[in-house]
Amino acid sequence: MKTKAIIADLSQQLEIPNFKPTRAAGLARLAQFAERTGDLYDRCRNYDLGPEHRANVSALSPWIRHRLITETEVLTATLDAHSFNASERFVHEVFWRTYFKGWLEHHPTVWSAYQAGLLRQLKSAGKDRRLAANYAAAMAGETGIDGFDDWTKELLTTGYLHNHARMWFASIWIFTLGLPWELGADFFLRHLMDGDPASNTLAWRWVAGIQTKGRPYVARVSNISKFTDQRFSPLHQLNTQVEPLSEEADHQRHPLPNAATSAEITGDYLLLVTEDDMQVEETLPHPHAAKIGALATTGRSLLPIGSIAQAFARDATRDACTGAQIIENEIWAADIIAACQTHNLKTVVTGYAPVGPVATKLVAMEPALQAEGIKLFQVRRAFDTVAWPHATKGFFAMKKGIPRVLEKLGFS
Repeated sequence: MKTKAIIADLSQQLEIPNFKPTRAAGLARLAQFAERTGDLYDRCRNYDLGPEHRANVSALSPWIRHRLITETEVLTATLDAHSFNASERFVHEVFWRTYFKGWLEHHPTVWSAYQAGLLRQLKSAGKDRRLAANYAAAMAGETGIDGFDDWTKELLTTGYLHNHARMWFASIWIFTLGLPWELGADFFLRHLMDGDPASNTLAWRWVAGIQTKGRPYVARVSNISKFTDQRFSPLHQLNTQVEPLSEEADHQRHPLPNAATSAEITGDYLLLVTEDDMQVEETLPHPHAAKIGALATTGRSLLPIGSIAQAFARDATRDACTGAQIIENEIWAADIIAACQTHNLKTVVTGYAPVGPVATKLVAMEPALQAEGIKLFQVRRAFDTVAWPHATKGFFAMKKGIPRVLEKLGFS
C-alpha cells in the first residue's frame, strides 16, 4: 500500500488531536500512537496532509514541551511497542528536543544574542515602512504564496504546525520574503503551544544556515508538492538561489550549570511548578508541604503571546497544580515569599529550568528569596543530566550516543 493510502487509512483510526492541556490527554494520545512509532512512522512522518490528518505524527510536542508527559514516558511506551532498531527514527525525534536544550545549555549566549537581535529587528520594523508592511503581511497570511499563507492561518487558529511545514515556512520567511529570522522565530514562539526557547531558536538558526554554518535549508516546490500531496505547489514563487545567513558572534561552549539532586531535598518544602517541568514532583524523595504554580509565558517575547499558546500553558499549569495558587505576575518573588511565610517554609524546590523565560524568572527572584533566608533548589532530571553532555556538537554526535544514554537510563 502506498504511503499516502496508509496515512488515509490511519486517519480513520486515530482521532484528530484536540490538544487538551492535561496530563491525561497527553497520556491518552501517547497510548494511541505508541504502536505507530516503528516503520510506519519512518515512512509516513514527512507528509503534511493538513490539520485534519495527523495520524502519521505523534503530535505529542505540546505535552512534552511542558513535561505534562515526559520524554522517559514516551520512550518507555515506544520501546515497549517496538525494538530500538524498529523505532529508531521516532526515538531520534524525541532526542532532537533534548539535543537542542542541551546545546543551548552549553551555549547560553545564543539565546541572549537572539533576544538582542529581536529587539533590533522590532525597532527596525518600527522605522522601515516596507519592512513593517511585509512583516505584517507575513503574520497575517497575506503574502499570496501558496502554502505559506495557509500555514500562517493554521498556526494562528490551532497553535500547531507539522514539523515539515515549520521548515518550509521558515525558509520562505527568510529567503523568499527576505524577513529577519529573529522576527520569524518570535512569531513561532508566540503562537506555538509547544513553543520552546531552545528548539525554536536553534531550528530557525539551522534553516538560516547559521547553526550549521553555510548550510541553509531551502524550501523547494517539488518537496512541498510531494509531501503535501499536491495541496500546495508554489510554482515560480520561491527563491531557491539563496545565500546562508551568518553572524559575527562566536558563542563559546560553557560547562553545564550545576543543579540540585533529589538527594539534597530534606525537610518540608514549597513545590514550585513551572512551564518547563510540570511533573517534577515525581523525581522528589518525599511529598511537598505546599504547592504553587508560576507562569512565564509572557517572557517568550516583547510582543503579545497568542491566545492559544497562552491558554495551553495556563491550563496545563492548573492541571498540574490542582487547587493551588498560580502566579501570573511578571515578578514572582513576593508571591513565593508569601506562600513560604504562610506555611512556615524556608525551602523552595522546582524543576531545573533550561535557558529561557523560566530560568530568567528564577534568577531574578533568587536574591529576594535569599534575603528572607529561603533556599531555592532546581532539581535536574537524570534524563537531562545523562543526555545533555552529548549535545556539544552536531546532532550526529548525540545520535551515536543515544544507545548508551538509553542503557545508562535503564532502558533494556
